[in-house]
Amino acid sequence: MTRSMPSTSRSLPIALIRAREGVMQPIREMLSKTGITEQQWRVLRVLAEYGPLDTTTLADRASLLFPSLTRIATTMRNKGLITQTRDETDRRRQFIAITPEGQKIIDDHAEQAAKIVAGFRAKLGDDHYETLLDLLGQLDPGSRE
Repeated sequence: MTRSMPSTSRSLPIALIRAREGVMQPIREMLSKTGITEQQWRVLRVLAEYGPLDTTTLADRASLLFPSLTRIATTMRNKGLITQTRDETDRRRQFIAITPEGQKIIDDHAEQAAKIVAGFRAKLGDDHYETLLDLLGQLDPGSRE
């Protein structure tokens, strides 16, 4: 082992990857019956929370690369989960909104998603849960805090 590098058991990148898998497993199980992907779920969640957004803001808030959002939005539009419209004054700018069908997916899974979050809160305790979110926010280069 190189002295300047921490043990892999104390490596932040490895720990974050492992933690992400632990967090995403119950979410993947929930989504397995919906026909939508984790990325599509994030898009719907952001739109349900914030309302219609321009594509740049949506990509940022859903933690997606812009080219990925473009591809994902096409699929979601074809499924009837979102609508896309062009800005009247700047034709290059597009807005995406959730449809009633997309909102139904959120509504149908809100209780289960809340139970998943409650499980993480119970495992960590409320204070540690909030502290973890605050600490992770400090590592986010695009943090709005």
